[in-house]
Parts: sequence; C-alpha cells; structure tokens
Amino acid sequence: MEPTVIVLIVVVVVLVIALGVAGVLLSRRKRSERLQERYGSEYDRTLAETGDPREAEARLVEREKRHASLDVRDLRPEERDRFDVAWIEIQRGFVDDPVHSLRQADGLVVEIMRTRGYPVDDFERRAEDISVEHPEVVAHYREARAVRDATERGGVDTEQQRHAVTSYRSLVEALLGHDTRSGRHGDPNSNGRHQAPTTEEQTR
Repeated sequence: MEPTVIVLIVVVVVLVIALGVAGVLLSRRKRSERLQERYGSEYDRTLAETGDPREAEARLVEREKRHASLDVRDLRPEERDRFDVAWIEIQRGFVDDPVHSLRQADGLVVEIMRTRGYPVDDFERRAEDISVEHPEVVAHYREARAVRDATERGGVDTEQQRHAVTSYRSLVEALLGHDTRSGRHGDPNSNGRHQAPTTEEQTR
C-alpha cells in the first residue's frame, strides 16, 4: 500500500475519532444544560450531595426513568374538590394550633400523592418523584418538612411555621393542578379566606 494512502487512512481515522469524541462531549453538555435548567436548585442540591457532576446527572436521569414507570394519574374533579376543602380547613386551624396544621399539611401531601399513584413510604423518594414533575416546588417541600420535623422537637417559632405552611401550600397546589403562582388559598393566617398573594409571597 502506498505511503500516501496509509497517511490518508490514518488522517480519516483520527478525524472520525475526533468527531465521535466531540459528539459525545456536545451531547453531555446539552444534557447538563437541560438538567440544570429543568431542576434548578434541586440540581445544585444533588451536585452538592454527590460532589461529582456526572454522578449527580446520572441520578437525575435515573430519577426521570423511574418516574416514567409510575402509574401516576390526574385527580378526578370530586377528589380535587375534597382536597381543596381539606386544605382550607388546615389554614383555618393554623392560628389556633400551628403545630397541628403542620402535621395535617404534611399528611395531606402524602394523601394526595397516594391518591394519584405515587409511592409514599419514604420521604426522600416522595421528594425525588415530585421533583421530576414539579421541580420548581420540591425545595419548598424539603424546607416545610424540615420545619415540621423541627417543630416536633420544639424550638420553632410561629413565623417559621407560617412559612412552612405556605411552602406546603405551593406543593399542594402543584399536586392538585392549580397554578402555584396564583395564591388562591392565601396566607395561613387568613383563616381560610381567599386573598391575593402578598409581595413577599410573589417573590418566593
């Protein structure tokens, strides 16, 4: 074989390998951008937990695959109405018993998820499943749950509890299919009356 032909073959092989490597790198970059854009703070939390971008992204992709295998359904109108009423009652009880309202709010989230077909035995699994469908509110769920757990141990003030119930509200509205930006259920201190969201709430 002529030396020139050999050189050409080598050049072609090198180019093919280079193009393949470039394609893989581009694909990984696009996946990273998609996951960062989709999950936001949940991406950052997973990255901080793993300390490795590839491991963090692999976990998020696996989370999406697992969620796709679930038989999750939308709520029927009568179910949604029942949960709406339950949530209003939770808010009405906040002023008199914030601790009980927090417990009820956490239980309502579990009940809604169970009704829709989510596995509900483990909190972290619930949070991960929620993050796939509602990545914008899963941080609220984690924050609210942390306050609820701290409340059980004592030492949490009413303002923290109020904020936690507001965070639960964001998740409940997402799970019920409401616009989480609408503020339709108002503040926990509103005693169940529908109010427009405050400026502080609009920035959350």
